[in-house]
Amino acid sequence: MLHLGEVQKNDKDGSIKLQLLARQESDDCWAVINPPESISLDGANAFHQGSLVLVDISDNQEVLDIQSAKEWVLNFVHRYLTIGITPMFLQEEVTRTEQWRQDLTLQSQDLTRQRAEMEARRENIQALEIELKLQQQQMEEREAKLQDQLEKYNITLPDEDDEEDEGDKGDEGDG
Repeated sequence: MLHLGEVQKNDKDGSIKLQLLARQESDDCWAVINPPESISLDGANAFHQGSLVLVDISDNQEVLDIQSAKEWVLNFVHRYLTIGITPMFLQEEVTRTEQWRQDLTLQSQDLTRQRAEMEARRENIQALEIELKLQQQQMEEREAKLQDQLEKYNITLPDEDDEEDEGDKGDEGDG
């Protein structure tokens, strides 16, 4: 696994240690090692005290490869810092993203509420339709009973059309 480390020399015995500062989690994701870990380094005299290095370390803590971190740091600076990606910029992006998330949550809640209101209205309309059909059926039944009673007693009611015609005839004689 790739690590970013700092070379440290012990002045007393001249031994070289590597203080591991960060570990690569994926291509563009690194995790800071806190507190930093140290491993012994043999044969790394090519690096000076305080040099930053990239170290490939096996699972059993063996150094597989070590190289200067200069090109990696310059690539990092070129890739992120020359286009204005600063910690402040990243924090603003996090804040803006959080605001979008909150806005979307509110919109989703509003849509859910509106959907519930529409469903309640639909159910209310359906209940009113059923009630109206029931009332219409009851009126038709009453009309049929009334019609049966009228026929039973041989009573005829004038048609509405006949009443209108008689009313029109009366109006003609007045004029």
